[in-house]
Parts: sequence; structure tokens; C-alpha cells
Amino acid sequence: MSHPTHNRLPDQAPRPPWWGHLSGAALAGMRAAERVAHKLRERGYQAYFVGGCVRDLLRGVNPKDHDIATDAHPDDVRALFPGSLAVGAQFGVIIVLDGDQQTEVATFRNDGLYSDGRRPDDVNYTRDPREDVLRRDFTINGLLLDPETGEVLDFVEGRRDIDRCLIRTIGNPERRFEEDRLRMLRAVRFATIFEYEIDPETAAAIHRLSPKIATVSAERVRDELVRILRSGHARRGFELLEATGLLPVILPEIAAMKGVEQPPQFHPEGDVWTHTLMMLDMLQPDCSPTLAMGVLLHDVGKPPTFRVAPDRIRFDNHVAIGARMAEQICRRLRFSLEQIAQVVSLVENHLRFADVQRMRMSTLKRFLRLPKFEEHLELHRLDSLCSNKILENYEFARAKLNEHAPEEIHPHPLIKGDDLIAMGYKPGPQFKYILHELEDAQLEQRITSRDEALDFIRERYKPE
Repeated sequence: MSHPTHNRLPDQAPRPPWWGHLSGAALAGMRAAERVAHKLRERGYQAYFVGGCVRDLLRGVNPKDHDIATDAHPDDVRALFPGSLAVGAQFGVIIVLDGDQQTEVATFRNDGLYSDGRRPDDVNYTRDPREDVLRRDFTINGLLLDPETGEVLDFVEGRRDIDRCLIRTIGNPERRFEEDRLRMLRAVRFATIFEYEIDPETAAAIHRLSPKIATVSAERVRDELVRILRSGHARRGFELLEATGLLPVILPEIAAMKGVEQPPQFHPEGDVWTHTLMMLDMLQPDCSPTLAMGVLLHDVGKPPTFRVAPDRIRFDNHVAIGARMAEQICRRLRFSLEQIAQVVSLVENHLRFADVQRMRMSTLKRFLRLPKFEEHLELHRLDSLCSNKILENYEFARAKLNEHAPEEIHPHPLIKGDDLIAMGYKPGPQFKYILHELEDAQLEQRITSRDEALDFIRERYKPE
């Protein structure tokens, strides 16, 4: 199909009416995508905005990605746009660069079988946009928009599903999910972020195929989970994961929280699952991934340590066990070592706030200087608001953090190991103990100078 040629649109051309709400980066991205589409059409190719950017335009929100579907072969796209990136050329996907803007250009295709449950075995290019739409995942992502007229090509009733706030697969849901099993998790993510419902037939297919989510790479599962957790609607996301049967497969340790009762005098809100959902409900959009995982996993040690004692329900040693479980879960999901360390720290320290008002000053300052302490504070705040609603320890710790300058919480050492060696001390258990006690005295402001530190050591310790 050919199109008449048109003059190149200037950068400052009036906005098309369907761009009325765009601003900033989204507007710049759409301008760049429009230039790409225009150049393709000048050469006689079809070119449409497609996928998420059309969906978001119709929803009245700024698109994050700017994608084009075309009947131009990938080699022709690369020839037309020198310097473009062939990041997915085997699937007909080329990234066109325009300054700091990137536009993904994909050739119309219909796919063969998906033997690995992720990628098609064969990619067959086509000149029919309808064929390209029918191989996509969800109807709301299957819309094409003519960049010149604003006309929407809708072969799958995607506009109706946007109006109905519905997540529905294109065609047979089981076939779509067998092609790429991550789509089951993406259905939950879209329903969570957009506050949509999942079509009953689509949801039933997810439930039937949910065990197969175990075949998806940990990294891809992790990324979807993090998006759900940071969406601002994490509670609903995890309720959907549980309802669709995905949660017991990807996070059985979280599924195990359901029905685990807690002592009502400390947790009047209910069982561990309910408490965790309430905290997820209070997570702010775009919170850090480590805080989100800390909230999700802070009580993960309770199900395996649950017991009913004569006096009350108890969870003996659940913090230490939970910290080990959190590390295992984060490693399984391929989080970075730095992220794992922070999540484990959040889990193993979350009950220490109960003692902050009784801590020695040196102990308190060491607590306050934990990396990313603001995440510890926020975890404790949410934990309290979703249980006893007492914020005294939170307010105390926050006040102390603001009261002390950073150099008071983490002062420069007055004496180092080399100094002890020069004084005749040998590295070993005593060596480490002396430095720890010396820092205690410094944190408690019992010593403030190097001379006082030297006197402190000479008075209390003799070289071995």
C-alpha cells in the first residue's frame, strides 16, 4: 500500500488534536516519532503509531514509549535511518535515534510457533497491519493510529476495552499466554497500574496456566513484580496475583502468609497476609524497589515460625529466619547484591525500633547510620500504622536523626589501626574490641580529641 508524499513537518508544527494533553518529554518523543513516520511514508511505506503509545494517548496520559509499525523491511528501515540500532532485527525491530529521542520501529509480521514460551520460532513479515495486530498480546495494546489524520485502526475492539477498563487478550487467551508466559504477569500488571479488571476468560486462562509462569526467567518476573510494587496500587496487584494463582508459583513464601493468625493485642488488623496487604496499600508510587521488597518481606519469617503458646501466639526468631528467607528470595529473583543487602537489612532491623528509646547513645547512633535509614523509618511507620498505630518510636528516631549532624552519627575515627600498632598493640580480638569501645566513647561524646582517645586507651588496655 502506498501513500502520497508530504512535505516534512517542521519541529514547531501545531500539535495534532489528539496530542492536546502532551507536554515535556512525551511531546518531544511524539514529535520524533512523527518525523520517523513521515519519512517512512514519504518513501511509500505504511507507518502507524502502535501499542502503548496509542493506548496512553487514548487514555489521556503521557506515553512513555513511542513505537511505530510499518511494512518496511528492517533492512530498508536501517538504510533510511543511518545510525539506527538493530536491537531486535531478527524480530523486525529497529531503534531509530533522533538526538536524545528513540523511536522503536517494528515491521509488520505474523509469528510462527513459540517453542520456548517466549520468542517465535519463525518471523514472517507481512504488508497487512491487521495480521501484525492479531499476533500482539492485549486488545488495549493492539491499536494503530494514523499520525497524519489521527484515525485509529481498531481490529480487536481495543477502544471498547479501554472504555470498559478491561484487560483482554487478542484472540484465544491460552494461545497468547503459551506464546509468551510472562504475558500472564503482564495482564496483572496492566490491571494493577490502570485499575482495570481482567476479562473473565482471560483470568480463567491465567489460572489454568499459572504453573507455567515458573518457566519464565527470574529477571523478567522480578521486573514485573517491581513494577506492580511501585505502581501505587501494590495491594490490588498482589490480590490479583493471589486470585489468578500466580502468587503461589512465583512467591510461595508470600502466599503462605494467608491465614497465619497474629496476636490480636499487637495486630488487631488480622492475619499476616492482611497486615502485609495493608502495608502494600500504603506504598507510595515510584518508591524505591528495596523499600517495596522490604515491606513485602518484612514478616516473611512468620509462617514457618508460627506457634500457639500458653500465653499467646508467638513467632520465635522470625526476624532472623525472615532475613535468611528474604536473601534467598531476592537471590532467586536476581536482584543486585547491593539491593539484596538493603532488603535483608530492612527485614532484620525492622523490630529494633521497639528499643530506640532505651538504646545507649552509641547503639542508637549506629542504628541511625544504617545505609538508607529513611527506608527503615518508612518501613517502621507503615508497620505501625497497619497494626497498633503507635508512632512514638518512629517520631523519636526521626527526631534523633534530625537532631544529630551526619558527622556526629558517623564521626571520623580519632584513632586507627596503624596508631594501635605503633602503640604496641597486635591485631587480633583485643584490637577490634578496643576500636569498638573507643568509637562508643566518641559517639557518646565522652572523648572528643585524639589526645583524649590516646589517654582512654592507655588507661584501660595493656598491649598483649
